Amino acid sequence: MSVQQKTLDCKDLHSYLKNLPATVLDRLYNHPATCLAVFRELPELSRLYIMRILFVDQAVPKAIMGSWVSPNSAKELEDIVKLLTELRLWQEVEMQGGLKGWLLNPTFRRNLKGALLGGGNEWSMKPPTDADPKARGIAILDEYAMGRWECVLHFMVGSHQHEVISSDALQILQHAGLMKKEPGENQLTITRDGFQFLLMDTSAQVWYFLLQYLDTATARGLDLIDCLGFLFQLSFSTLGQDYSTDSMSDGLQKFLQHLREFGLRKDGRFYPTRLALDIASGPKKSMLNAMTATSSNQNSGYIVVETNYRVYAYTDSSLQVALIALFCELMYRFPNLVVGIITRESVRQALRSGITADQIVSFLRQHAHPECYKEPPVLPSTIADQIKLWAIERDRFVYKDGVLYNQFDSQADFEILKNYAQERGVLVWHTTHGRKMVVTKEGHEEVRKFWKRHSRNGSM
Repeated sequence: MSVQQKTLDCKDLHSYLKNLPATVLDRLYNHPATCLAVFRELPELSRLYIMRILFVDQAVPKAIMGSWVSPNSAKELEDIVKLLTELRLWQEVEMQGGLKGWLLNPTFRRNLKGALLGGGNEWSMKPPTDADPKARGIAILDEYAMGRWECVLHFMVGSHQHEVISSDALQILQHAGLMKKEPGENQLTITRDGFQFLLMDTSAQVWYFLLQYLDTATARGLDLIDCLGFLFQLSFSTLGQDYSTDSMSDGLQKFLQHLREFGLRKDGRFYPTRLALDIASGPKKSMLNAMTATSSNQNSGYIVVETNYRVYAYTDSSLQVALIALFCELMYRFPNLVVGIITRESVRQALRSGITADQIVSFLRQHAHPECYKEPPVLPSTIADQIKLWAIERDRFVYKDGVLYNQFDSQADFEILKNYAQERGVLVWHTTHGRKMVVTKEGHEEVRKFWKRHSRNGSM
């Protein structure tokens, strides 16, 4: 039985919102910035449907809305209907004459119209009335943001070069299961999930970190609605522009202080960084590309992998060296170059730590040196295939406790019991040859009672 290695569940924006309680979603749509951010991240066909019924204050029959797409797009239409329903952007209603129709959420409609057309209460953040004599440029903000975030990563890999990170960040790392404190130990140690986290791209790391923070917002005495509304508001701010904190509530002031891992705050004003601006978009590759294009040389591609499994990393960053050492054996280290080799044992050690083969391959491709793009592929296919083959060696079997059923009197009895176990999701394995089946240990008692009832009724 093949088994897939467990990976971190890094939800996108819509997946996160769909899991929120209905009452929270309804309150969230009272913020125009939230409505615009959610609308912006919808698939193109979903946005088209929203715009066509945005100014219609009554339900629209399903038959009419179904005619807006070709028959070939029926599956795509079914997907957007499910998405918009789960996000509570519209609901199914019964119209006059018994027709079924879709009605746009009135709160969402009102606030989206306000965000698109203007009018109503001001919802965007305001800059201070006085100019900052020590204004921060975009390059400085990018350097600061990545520097603050790398402090967290340095701490996770156990580097001695990291600065002190906040107690809030420490709590989130523990809450997320990325680090843990062993019994009798004072120091935090990285977990299997933590190793996976290190090889995720920057945008996915920040988004995952923030999701874990939002899970604890209520426990911190913060209003989740206000926090989410501020994040969506933040996504429409301008990089390099400072904004006033004077009109913020005490809760938002506290939330902003906790976001110092992603942004810069001063007395009475704050500067959103690129990391903070793209938070509302969730884990997207576009943000990583933007960071790479505007950040310093050390954050650009720096890895060259040869077909002989040699890895050359042109870097003087201890963090980048530590990340490579997660799945490579380091051989030589020079002031601006590290040489390593990918071996079966180094990859297996990474796999035992919780890192997946796909994450290793993705990491090497994302951080490939610019010279590698001149002669694709950036990562030799033999290397990518071999890493995955080494992973398959470990994932051949998975062992589970179970109970074997055999010696059935007839094929009919076997089929009845097999179907019963299958319907309840407790069937692990079966074969018609010899009429054998295995059910989970947890489902054994239920299956056994069913079989007794069936045998009793059959003998009557």
